[in-house]
Amino acid sequence: MNEPTQIIQSIRLTEKATRLSEKYNQYVFQVATNANKFEIKSAIEKLFGKKVVRVNTAQYAGKKKRTRRAGFGRRAHWKKAIVTLAEGEKIDLV
Repeated sequence: MNEPTQIIQSIRLTEKATRLSEKYNQYVFQVATNANKFEIKSAIEKLFGKKVVRVNTAQYAGKKKRTRRAGFGRRAHWKKAIVTLAEGEKIDLV
């Protein structure tokens, strides 16, 4: 799991994520479930070239969902990382 593109799967653009980026300079990413904080920090620094101060992570269990024929299924488990950047650093998401 050395490739930054394998660790950082997507950017989560929600209302809460937008507030965090504007107010606290924090950005929310969906990351690989087996990635640790050190790998996430180095991946962000390599991909965006920004200084990372702190990384917080949270695991989410996949929800059970009904399907038509098969009965019940499950969405995939996923992991969220909230990355705090240094003062003056910004990531242009658009």
